[in-house]
Amino acid sequence: MSRPVAYTVHATVPSAQIQRAYLAWLIDGHIAEVMAVGAASAQVVSLDTEPGGPMTVEVRYTFADRSALELYLAKHAPRLRAAGGEKFGPDTGVRFQRTGGESYCHR
Repeated sequence: MSRPVAYTVHATVPSAQIQRAYLAWLIDGHIAEVMAVGAASAQVVSLDTEPGGPMTVEVRYTFADRSALELYLAKHAPRLRAAGGEKFGPDTGVRFQRTGGESYCHR
């Protein structure tokens, strides 16, 4: 039995202004694009951080199984990452970290 796979993107942003722009970009289209090409769900979390420190936004995507995530990563992620890089590249101070793994839910 295959399990759902979680894919998480952590974005560390240097200012509230960039965080607002990044959140708007995510919510106004990027997340829908990722879901249109494979993600079953997505959740955006603005993580609590130290006052005055960099802010972290986390997007938690769920894919039906590992093959759905691998298809997304191979076929669609490069294009979508490039689009994000145009708006939030290294010159903006935004830093990305991506992780993935099997998802276990308890209700």
